[in-house]
Amino acid sequence: MPREVLTLAARDARGLAIDAVAACKSGHLGLPLGCAEIGAALFGAALHYNPKEPRWLNRDRFILSAGHGSMFLYAWLHLAGYDVPLDQVKKFRQLHSITPGHPEFAETPGVEATTGPLGQGVANAVGFAISGMMSAARFNTAEHAIFDHKVVCLAGDGCLQEGVASEACSLAGHLQLDNLILIYDSNNVTLDAMALFTQSEDTGARFKSYGWGVQEVDGQNMEEFLGAYENARAGKGKPQLIIAKTLIGKGIPEVAGTSKAHGEGGVAFAEAARKGLGLPEEKFHVSAEVTEYFARHAADLESAYAAWQTRFAAWKAANRDLATELEDALAKKTPELLKCIPDYPADAPDVATRKAGSEVLQHVAKAMPLVISGSADLHGSTLNYIKDGGDFDARNHAGRNIRFGIREHGMAGILNGIAYDGIFRASGATFLVFSDYARPSIRVAALSHLPVVYIFTHDSVGVGEDGPTHQPVEAVAALRAIPNLDVIRPADPAETAGAFAAAFERADGPTLLALSRQNLPTLREIPEQAAREGVFRGGYIARKESAKLDLILLATGSELQWAMEAAGKLGAGVRVVSLPCFERFKRQSQDYRDEVLPPACERRISIEAGVTQPWYEFVGPRGAVIGLDRFGLSAPGGTVMKTLGISTDAILEAARKLQG
Repeated sequence: MPREVLTLAARDARGLAIDAVAACKSGHLGLPLGCAEIGAALFGAALHYNPKEPRWLNRDRFILSAGHGSMFLYAWLHLAGYDVPLDQVKKFRQLHSITPGHPEFAETPGVEATTGPLGQGVANAVGFAISGMMSAARFNTAEHAIFDHKVVCLAGDGCLQEGVASEACSLAGHLQLDNLILIYDSNNVTLDAMALFTQSEDTGARFKSYGWGVQEVDGQNMEEFLGAYENARAGKGKPQLIIAKTLIGKGIPEVAGTSKAHGEGGVAFAEAARKGLGLPEEKFHVSAEVTEYFARHAADLESAYAAWQTRFAAWKAANRDLATELEDALAKKTPELLKCIPDYPADAPDVATRKAGSEVLQHVAKAMPLVISGSADLHGSTLNYIKDGGDFDARNHAGRNIRFGIREHGMAGILNGIAYDGIFRASGATFLVFSDYARPSIRVAALSHLPVVYIFTHDSVGVGEDGPTHQPVEAVAALRAIPNLDVIRPADPAETAGAFAAAFERADGPTLLALSRQNLPTLREIPEQAAREGVFRGGYIARKESAKLDLILLATGSELQWAMEAAGKLGAGVRVVSLPCFERFKRQSQDYRDEVLPPACERRISIEAGVTQPWYEFVGPRGAVIGLDRFGLSAPGGTVMKTLGISTDAILEAARKLQG
């Protein structure tokens, strides 16, 4: 290892962080300064990457879980030769720069994941590691191993205190993900105070109990760190933790080693720090020696990449079907799924949409062999197990079903990691009421445009006897509030087919399917094709009036049956609109929306077994909303619905009031 030049690189990286944070008067200096030697060792010697091809399939994935320390990543991406020019480093945290305050996926070359909410990156790294093992199992052959990379994550105390990281790391140890290396920046400091105020655990012992290999090193001794890293890289049968003891804010003596070093507290001493580090007066300085070293290092990395490309070309020539499958996955190409899902038999019994979804998923999984499905210990209730897909576990990396255990947040963060990697189509399941456990990761998926599919069941007070703790009256409305998340609540098997097809064909963001536990009537008066295609558009006319339009009834999911029944009793001038996905409907043209909901018809009634607030956008000031602005009851589902006024009679009463 060329220690002298990498020591100089660590100095220059510290300078870039100090200058960037000082320029914008905002940011976090602690980690970029404290981990500079780790950055030099990783980007200057240890990681396998190609800065000219940041999405190279066999690159080592580096995830900065402690995303507040984003200047660490931007500085090293710049020095390593990624397309992160110095003028963008100078625009740190400025409008429309590619160096935002926390790393954002698809904004900056070399950034693998959107991080910032602490612990998310750790869970994402577990997802990347699962994806890497699945990729090797599916695509490597005896003659050509095209996937053998590592997943490396840098995290801090805040990440490891968050529950999502504990959930994910526990599962990683159980699954024996030995392609995963977690570096713990252990500096004994959190934002408010020294870490001893909030933690006294033996982190190494905790991870050993999870089934991890553990080493502890001086994180500012590059030789010692690299030795531990090579041991971790060679480790078999266990994910690896490197506890790197560092001095937070190293280089600014006035705050180093204290909580004041975490943020921009050290900026007041920037000039003295720059002199102490031996930096010239020129701001954003990078020495010629460092520039030359990383140019040579990039050339060496390019040679390794070229050798892999030769292997990859031979693999493609020998495995044309697999190559097409991989290319389609990377391009997010999907078949027309509605053509792959047979019509629901006319004589089939009524079923819950979770059961209809289970059957539809099998057809989706057959048409899309890289779809995977997981559940938070609820496969028997969510019914989303891919038949004949096998379990992904320590012995079978080709399995298409992941048993996440009772770890909803960890599951959602891991699904994001799989989606970031971009090869497999990730889906996972739990009860809808537990979406709040997963919500932070769902939000990041929406922010990052990840095509994750959430198959969440037990969608309303129709759950029944389990009572208010398990009846998600507010969940659908709360989830609809997340930008770029499609929430689809289908009413019967035909709409369920459309919902699954829409979800798995979507490439620019996540979709949540809210499915019923209880059996629902199959609405055979709605043409199946109209229902399937209507879901793609978010809303459609389920029953068209046969006289002058006088009243529109709107509904989703299990409540559509009552809207249809009420329409038959209210007369020929009543239209029923199924609105299973608000977000998709609002993306349609104004002409289509006006065709479904003519502005001239202001007499409108909506019904949904959930909080009422989202519906006022569609019913308008002269309409009525039937819903639940309260928690549910413990009783049989049908009794709960009737007692709480979610019924045909409630629609009829609302219609009478509108007429009066």
